[in-house]
Amino acid sequence: MAGNNQGDFNMDGSDWRAQLLDASRQRIVNKITEGLKGHIPITSPEGLVELQKIAVRYEEKIYTSATSQSDYLRKISLKLLTMEETKSQTSGATMSN
Repeated sequence: MAGNNQGDFNMDGSDWRAQLLDASRQRIVNKITEGLKGHIPITSPEGLVELQKIAVRYEEKIYTSATSQSDYLRKISLKLLTMEETKSQTSGATMSN
């Protein structure tokens, strides 16, 4: 749970999560959703809702496990970068065939 790891707290004793605004987290969920759209074809509004649920669950998992805000942002950024690289490799392979 939040606060159990030594790294969860700032020097002043406050949990780093308290400083992260809900709007910031929503922007990150939106970026994850956009990244997923490049990998999973969406053919219906229900599909988009499911994709958003996946993005929310992933963000929550990282939010809970991260030891600091920089750790949180690093993990999210790495995932987005990995998705983008995979998308580029896949589309490049398709074009060369």
